[in-house]
Amino acid sequence: MNEQEYNVYIKQVTPTHNSPLNVLRAFLVGGIICTIGQGLTNWLLSRSLSQEDASAWTLICLILASVLLTGLNLFPSIVKFGGAGALVPITGFANSVAAPAIEYQKEGMVFGIGCKIFTIAGPVILYGTLASWGLGIIYLLLGPLGWSA
Repeated sequence: MNEQEYNVYIKQVTPTHNSPLNVLRAFLVGGIICTIGQGLTNWLLSRSLSQEDASAWTLICLILASVLLTGLNLFPSIVKFGGAGALVPITGFANSVAAPAIEYQKEGMVFGIGCKIFTIAGPVILYGTLASWGLGIIYLLLGPLGWSA
């Protein structure tokens, strides 16, 4: 296979993406998730819950819905359609924890679920914690100089 044939082959097997359509889908799916969350928060506030309690219950409900949809194998279809619109909110994080746990449950509680549950979410937790720690140190050092958030 020469270079020209190889380039033709690569062009055939490389998926093409329609960026404007992908952005629209992500916007719609993310918007729907956020609208559901805001609607739930508003409903809980109308039931005399405080803003803090309503927010906490909204997060719990969105995480539960994401885990249930992952367990029913529906969340991957939502992600395939909506891309980052489904993965960026808290629902995507819940899916990243639940999916490996479901996939590796056949290997047992310790070597399956215990070892694999944070394979996707672990780096997010690690680097998120590290970044917040580092930024906290910077804030602590710059605070006496009159810098504030």
